[in-house]
Amino acid sequence: MNFKKTLVTLAATVACSAALADINIGVILPLTGPASGLGIPAKNQIALWPTSIAGEKLNVTVLDDATDPTNGVKNARRFVTEDKVDLLVGSVATPVGVAIADVALETKTPQLALTPIGLPAGKDAYTFRMPQSNGVMATAIVNHMQKLGVKTVGFLGYTDAYGEQWLQAFTPLAEKAGIKIVGVERFARTDTSVTGQALKLVSANPDAVLIVASGSGAAMPHKGIVERNFKGKIYQTHGAASKDLMRVGGKDVEGAFVVGGPVIVPYQLPDSNPSKKIAIAFADKYDKAYGVGTHNQFAGHAHDVIVVLEKAIPLALKKAKPGTPEFRTALRDALETMGRTVVAHGTLNWTKEDHWGYTPDTGVMLKVVDGQFTVAP
Repeated sequence: MNFKKTLVTLAATVACSAALADINIGVILPLTGPASGLGIPAKNQIALWPTSIAGEKLNVTVLDDATDPTNGVKNARRFVTEDKVDLLVGSVATPVGVAIADVALETKTPQLALTPIGLPAGKDAYTFRMPQSNGVMATAIVNHMQKLGVKTVGFLGYTDAYGEQWLQAFTPLAEKAGIKIVGVERFARTDTSVTGQALKLVSANPDAVLIVASGSGAAMPHKGIVERNFKGKIYQTHGAASKDLMRVGGKDVEGAFVVGGPVIVPYQLPDSNPSKKIAIAFADKYDKAYGVGTHNQFAGHAHDVIVVLEKAIPLALKKAKPGTPEFRTALRDALETMGRTVVAHGTLNWTKEDHWGYTPDTGVMLKVVDGQFTVAP
């Protein structure tokens, strides 16, 4: 009888241990608010995630940050204190991603940011970026400007972290290339017009204007510049690398140059590009689920989360069980040491010193032609 009781107790213990071994992931995305055009495609891709990795069940919960850093922090704290998550994913909105990073560092919970957040040295100890850095993408833009003979440029960007970090990344690269910034103007994500800013930049008569915005919000300043009869070249960042730019901007964004990841135009990539195969596989699956040509930059980042987790989680499981501080640390260490990893957006190689990982040649210059992205000549 005692032997049977022991067996029952042992079985219950094993069952509890199995439950504790589930990997809990808290995802924070802007499903409403100005950045919802970025968050919804990411959420769509998360719905296509596998249900397990390395034999461990994935429990994934998605919360809306409404493009608000306060909501992002609230959601992150709920995840780490109540849900005991092993990993935070998000946000796609830069100001929210920065706020979540504070919680990640404080609680020693790994964060896979879906936006290129800039953090002071040491503040990103538990934060890894899925997107390419602003510096990597700015390099592609500056190189393209040089090839087209651009000598002067105007800057029109968000007032928040995304705009400021892009200005910090772009300015030294432009100066080194002999490109002079002749005007810097800013606008808020919630603004509905940039008439005053556009007039100032157009009057400076630059060869090109760089717009730093995201999603559908990138179309408004672009239209504002065109409506002021600007005849020069207009560039957009990878925050604008979605069809929302064309859907909202219409004919006004024709001819725009946009920097993006390889995932935007996977079928146009040369066979030598290491991301071509995985990017095509992502695009095919996403488009089958949501419509032809609907894959974009932000869904691609959500796709790449699973690629890196399928490599990092088995390494972390060798050291600790999910649901423990030891596992969270082991997962952070695995992300830093897993080595070169080809994803749909390029090739990552995170290290202890570098939580960005992408090489300077990752950015792909695109051009809007007939309402579609094509590889820029």
